[in-house]
Amino acid sequence: MSNRTIRVIILDDHQSIIDGYVCRLSGASGFEVVATISYGEELEATLAAHPADVLLLDINVPTSADNPNPYPILHDIPSLLQKYPDLGILVISMYAERGLIRAVMEAGASGYVLKDDRATIQSLGDVVASIANGGIYFSHKAHQLLLSQRTVPSGERLSARQLEALSLCVAYPGWTSAELANKMSVSNSTVRNLLSGAYLRLGVHNRAGAIAEARRLGLVTPNPPVTTE
Repeated sequence: MSNRTIRVIILDDHQSIIDGYVCRLSGASGFEVVATISYGEELEATLAAHPADVLLLDINVPTSADNPNPYPILHDIPSLLQKYPDLGILVISMYAERGLIRAVMEAGASGYVLKDDRATIQSLGDVVASIANGGIYFSHKAHQLLLSQRTVPSGERLSARQLEALSLCVAYPGWTSAELANKMSVSNSTVRNLLSGAYLRLGVHNRAGAIAEARRLGLVTPNPPVTTE
């Protein structure tokens, strides 16, 4: 590790998880956690206010306090990297879905770690340092999932832009095509073409069907687990 301090931002909606990451990084020299946040819509403002070298992201985090749907990670990663090309993004998730791992990496993430990979979490400082210096890191299981299937399922033939559009549909289910187009900085017709192409490849006829099928195939953020009080 170089002598520079590696600045880290953490996005996770469980305070105990955040505390664990902060503890791991605080116990190693050369790291500074400059911000922790719990909602996806806080990412841009937080990065603008707190320049960082590495971003630790959970996948199934609410979009905002008023929008409990998971934030559109497949849109946010490319958007953030366009503004901050030197930012390293490490996804730490409970979801071991091959299609989602592939989509996240193709969106520009530098690594994918499963939360139950205790050995990796225990050496989080080494992983973050590697990401900050341009490295790529996978949990062993995540890596095996990517290598396990030689044939590509039909759903995984969706383009990165189609998956980005579906990710936004998951986060903002009530948005019109115009609103989606504005978020993606494309025309309305482009959004319509992206979604219609996704419907065709997924074998569905509408946006709700596409979201359901993409979730079934593990291509976008799954429904959050049902919890009982």
